[in-house]
Amino acid sequence: MPQNTTPQPPINKHVGWIRVLAIILPYIFIVAIIQLIGYYVIGIDYNEIPTQKSPFQLYVGSIFSLIGTFMVIWIFIKFVDRKPFIELGFALKNRKKDIIAGLLIGAAIMALGYFIMLSLSQIQFKGFHWDATQLLYAILTFVNIAILEEALLRGYVLRNLMISFNKYIALIVSALLFSLLHAGNPNVDMFALANLFLAGILLGISYVYTKNLWFPIALHLSWNLFQTLFGFNVSGIDSYHLIKISITENNLLNGGLFGFEGSIFSIIFQVITIILIVWYYQKNRDSSATA
Repeated sequence: MPQNTTPQPPINKHVGWIRVLAIILPYIFIVAIIQLIGYYVIGIDYNEIPTQKSPFQLYVGSIFSLIGTFMVIWIFIKFVDRKPFIELGFALKNRKKDIIAGLLIGAAIMALGYFIMLSLSQIQFKGFHWDATQLLYAILTFVNIAILEEALLRGYVLRNLMISFNKYIALIVSALLFSLLHAGNPNVDMFALANLFLAGILLGISYVYTKNLWFPIALHLSWNLFQTLFGFNVSGIDSYHLIKISITENNLLNGGLFGFEGSIFSIIFQVITIILIVWYYQKNRDSSATA
């Protein structure tokens, strides 16, 4: 039987960055409205939204942010990209190792950072604070945040930017957007934003190779969750801490009020992890090519 040899139309390379630009304002507008609805549900006055929220308020806010984010992405991927939602990178087949690796890496980095800072007297251990309800809120909050930020920044933005640009340029641009997304966070400064830019590289580098979100989602979740459990603020936001610490003096070694992500150690660990991830995927790709 003769095969259909009709040539496929060439991909318009401009379409990727145009889609990214197009989603920015609708995302800001729609998610802001959904978040205001969330504030109304939990009784927060629009005119007096607290800078530091309780674990419950953070949890509810993350739910409505996730709803708004998925709403915007679904509209764009269905009617603009004309792709199935799962093509963002949510395929679960053979991703168990990715999820486990992401969870372990985030936990290991935070534990190592905590004990290094403790040994250098940058922080002091003040005890434990066990609260099962607040712990549950923290876990669910960071699950929601990891899914929504990875779906948006890696699943939609990075995927589309790779249509228009070299994959590494696309990764840099998406990481810059990830950093700017946190520019309004409490206690942020230029060093913290540079740290978050590097975090965008760390979270996006595996997506460049796999087009799958489960490793960055697991790493993002673990990074945030264990950061707060070890007593640090997360991107400047105070949440439930399983371990109570005090900071000897706010500086670049301990990250100050921004948290571990504002520290020099965060930079060091992220650079090392990025190198190892690139080495891993390059090694596997070379092995597949010679097999």
